[in-house]
Amino acid sequence: MHRHDTSRIVEHSAHEMFDLVADVEKYPEFVPFCERLVVRGRKHLEGHTIMVADMTVGYKMLRETFTSKVTLDRQALTIRADYLDGPFRTMENVWRFEPLGEHRSKIHFCIEYEFKSRTLAALMGAMFDRVFRTFAHSFEKRADTLYGTGEAAPSQATKAYQPAEAGDKAG
Repeated sequence: MHRHDTSRIVEHSAHEMFDLVADVEKYPEFVPFCERLVVRGRKHLEGHTIMVADMTVGYKMLRETFTSKVTLDRQALTIRADYLDGPFRTMENVWRFEPLGEHRSKIHFCIEYEFKSRTLAALMGAMFDRVFRTFAHSFEKRADTLYGTGEAAPSQATKAYQPAEAGDKAG
């Protein structure tokens, strides 16, 4: 089983970072190797938003699509993705966002995964390791682009995550 666990302090609020990670349809714009992400369904249940999403990742000639159930818990500032289908035997990842003041937070990102076959692990393993090593950093760079950097940057009010209606397509 592969595991990647990282924590980073960023100059953005926990709510801004939660909103950024929760906006899964935008991943192809900035997440390394993410070629496509389609939300198949979305529902609201007991204060959580639950999505089923297909993500296609690729590197050179290799492409894989996998399906996850993503649970957004705004109150707890956590996002959890549980694997449903694709090239893995198991995969789960969790984001936690810890407020450190009005414009700072600590991001915790953890992912564990295991491929179904040794052959697939040999072919795809290095690509997935590379993706997950740079994952948290790509979100930090995206936040800098969207929200500005440092205290001198123009402030942008935190916009509450507003999920699209079920059936909306990724853009």
